[in-house]
Amino acid sequence: MCLTKVLMDGSSVLNILYASTLDRMGISRSSLCPSKVPFYRIILGKEAMPLGCIWLNVTFGQLDKFCKKLLTFEVVDFPRVYHALLGRPCFANFMVVPNYTYVKLKMLVPKGVITIKGSFK
Repeated sequence: MCLTKVLMDGSSVLNILYASTLDRMGISRSSLCPSKVPFYRIILGKEAMPLGCIWLNVTFGQLDKFCKKLLTFEVVDFPRVYHALLGRPCFANFMVVPNYTYVKLKMLVPKGVITIKGSFK
């Protein structure tokens, strides 16, 4: 499944997948691993408990030049604007270099450099 609304947030310590996105992907919530660690700064002044966590393959690039890694996502049941939020764990795994001015990410792969172009929309 191709996710088109993903927030790349280099200040976030979590990768977050929204429960509605998980449902649209056809993945059962019973496949979630327990997660008992609350996180903060999502709901103002309150702690938030994820439904669980899940490991998913994430791929950047095209058929001729791509990079695929297994990432952990905390699954939350909040109203959403995005399909997912990719934070520092994603940046570190893919060794991404963000450029916030031009809304681009660059990563080095064996066949060259992958550039992901973002949008302010």
